[in-house]
Amino acid sequence: MILDKQKSSTNQLDKWIFKFIIIGDSCVGKTSLINRYVEKRFEEDYKPTIGVSIVKTSVILEQIKSKVSLILWDMAAQEKYQKYRKFYFEGCVGALLVYDITRQSTFNNIKPKWYNDFKKYVGLKNSVFLLIGNKNDLEDERNVNKEDGKNLANEINAADFIETSAKNGDNVEKAFLRLIQKVLGNYEVAFQIE
Repeated sequence: MILDKQKSSTNQLDKWIFKFIIIGDSCVGKTSLINRYVEKRFEEDYKPTIGVSIVKTSVILEQIKSKVSLILWDMAAQEKYQKYRKFYFEGCVGALLVYDITRQSTFNNIKPKWYNDFKKYVGLKNSVFLLIGNKNDLEDERNVNKEDGKNLANEINAADFIETSAKNGDNVEKAFLRLIQKVLGNYEVAFQIE
């Protein structure tokens, strides 16, 4: 579901508003990915998200003369918030399913927990999700190899698989732009990511 799309006059930008949800186990870096993308910063001190955190940002896509406003929902992973998840997913058109490449358990939970929640509460027909392997700056501590990530992305029909680092910014902007690109593709709007 598109939250809003406003058609402007020919010399103005088209405006899109999308709700994206960022999901995955605790401590995989969901909040850090959002902070890196929106504020271009990384915080060393971990503070768990309580319930849900909502951040708004926007991006101008000159190629297609559009402004895309994003409402990013950072969902807490703790089980005590499970009963609220269906409400958090409402109106979502895209998601990043995030695991930590240094913790196999976070990867193992993607399909049975996060993918299944997304499929159950959002559906797969008019929505898009990417699989994100975060913390690729910790290559020496890697416990999930890249091929396993690619294979899982294929298995669950993720629109793409990208490894990122919220700490150093590697591929973070690319991940969010790819999600925007894939969602806009559902509405027959195409653009290239450099």
